[in-house]
Amino acid sequence: MFLLRRLGLMVLTLWIVTLIVFLAGQVLPGDPGRAILGNLASQQSVQVLDHSLGVDRPLLTRYLSWVGGLLHGNMGTSYTYRSAVEPFVRAALINSAKLALLAFIIVVPLSILGGVLAALFNGRLLDRFISITGLSLATVPEFVSGALVLVIFGVELKWLPVSASAGAGASDLSQFKHLILPAIPLVFVLFGYIARMARAGTIEALNSDYTRTAVLKGLRRSTVIRRHVLRNSLLPTITVIATQTGYLIGGLVVVEDLFEYQGIGSLIYKAAVGKDFPMLDAGVLIIGVVYVLATLFADLLLMWLNPRLRAEEAP
Repeated sequence: MFLLRRLGLMVLTLWIVTLIVFLAGQVLPGDPGRAILGNLASQQSVQVLDHSLGVDRPLLTRYLSWVGGLLHGNMGTSYTYRSAVEPFVRAALINSAKLALLAFIIVVPLSILGGVLAALFNGRLLDRFISITGLSLATVPEFVSGALVLVIFGVELKWLPVSASAGAGASDLSQFKHLILPAIPLVFVLFGYIARMARAGTIEALNSDYTRTAVLKGLRRSTVIRRHVLRNSLLPTITVIATQTGYLIGGLVVVEDLFEYQGIGSLIYKAAVGKDFPMLDAGVLIIGVVYVLATLFADLLLMWLNPRLRAEEAP
């Protein structure tokens, strides 16, 4: 029953996303034909191109045609490249997923460890150090931290490549080296947020009745933390991590531009500038799908980790 409700909500959410994405693309200023042909083209040529692209059709007709194509696996044809949108979106999504995965691999265990340690030493020097460091890093914009690590580790020390793109046919190790620098600003931004949630959840778990009961039973502190505290303290942290997935996939325009990386955020930005509405709509919709799926996965994981939620959802 829980899964059916979540799936129904997911379908409704995606339908609303298609409406918002499509309408948002239509209200952007500018003419696709003019953006493609340039300012020197005649108005007649622009009108002919607009007609061939179908942008002069009624709004409802264009929306139904776009949604109908999506249901049949067709994302549309790019105005700029005059070819199918799907290969461009797929390649950009894979690139963004690689960068997001590396950032997650680094930041999730690091921030959870930091949050748990801060909670265990609540009010002491280590707690203040981790909290202040996380807050400070989170307030630094990505373009600032990205530029700093680029100059220091890429230009001056030459430890790592300055470009995130390793090129076609590059080995996994080469791709990993190219992605380290752009992943660092993302780690900076997310560390404080996730660590703060892990700290709050751990403190709550440490002060709970089941933890006190475990201590009274004579269990060792390490056993209490491992068996009782961590499992329950990380529940809110899982939700936070899931909500950051959409940001890591589609919100990295500045980082991708700084490190010359062709991700989905960069693709959406270029499509918006070029009035390439099919590319823009498909890119934003894909981010919505990723976000919805990540939230669904987090809900299912929470159900699995928390028996009380399973009991509440049971018929």
